[in-house]
Amino acid sequence: MKPPTADKSKTQLVEFTCHAPEAQAVFVAGTFNEWRPEAAPLKRQADGNWRTALPLPPGRHEFKYVVDGQWCCEPGCEDAYRGCPKCVANEFGTMNRFLELS
Repeated sequence: MKPPTADKSKTQLVEFTCHAPEAQAVFVAGTFNEWRPEAAPLKRQADGNWRTALPLPPGRHEFKYVVDGQWCCEPGCEDAYRGCPKCVANEFGTMNRFLELS
């Protein structure tokens, strides 16, 4: 008997955007890719933003951006929320962004 597989029809394409006009490389790492930044590179846009879209299943997903090797919620947004959208503390004393998909 085959183990059950995830129902791909329930995934949603989620766009990740990070404003880092001076960056050389930007990645997104989170619970959806075992925190492996190399698994999800973003592409530079002409407006200084970096973007990628990933199919994610329903549930809560925590993530961070990796900008030129530095982990952050968003450039300039690492200290105690600083008005950052949907941030939560993590076990390392820093913040993670999160999103909820239904």
